[in-house]
Amino acid sequence: MQDFSIVFQQHISKSIQAKQAILHDSNIQQVLDQFCSQLVSCFRQGGALHLCGNGGSAADAQHIAAEFSGRYLLDRQGINAEALHTNSSAMTAIANDFGYQAVYARLLQAKGKSGDFLIAISTSGNSPNILQSVEMANQMGIDTLALTGAKDSRLKELSKYTIQIPSDYTPTIQECHIMIGHIICHTVEHLLSV
Repeated sequence: MQDFSIVFQQHISKSIQAKQAILHDSNIQQVLDQFCSQLVSCFRQGGALHLCGNGGSAADAQHIAAEFSGRYLLDRQGINAEALHTNSSAMTAIANDFGYQAVYARLLQAKGKSGDFLIAISTSGNSPNILQSVEMANQMGIDTLALTGAKDSRLKELSKYTIQIPSDYTPTIQECHIMIGHIICHTVEHLLSV
């Protein structure tokens, strides 16, 4: 194994480089601004935010949902946001009956409605179950934000909005996804309070 100080410096340097690139990317800022404005409108009209991901991205989906349903920085009314994977019985039943690739699409079909939003998180942008969830969202009139890595992907093609983290290093992509989630929470919470 490499010397710890080298691992430490490389990991943090990759994270800083990606975040600096995001900071200066006007396209990412524009996409986030548009997405947050539409998400606020969705919540004001009684809509919901659904989130999905696999592995660490599932944890990120759950983390972001918790910031909305609980609170981020402001004491305010709870917001209807849910990570689709939180009912393990439903997940395993759907996986058993329809295959794992269908789990999020089936859950979204059951819980979502036209005018809602879906945040689909995939570092590769090519996870079959995430792609099927976005296809279902498109059929249902649910707008989507994809959080992916630097490589172009099928998820980008299917989603209304996409934030591509400028990195191909999975840990850095995931760190930046949660940062983007926090920016969304902060912005939406502020806009809903004015």
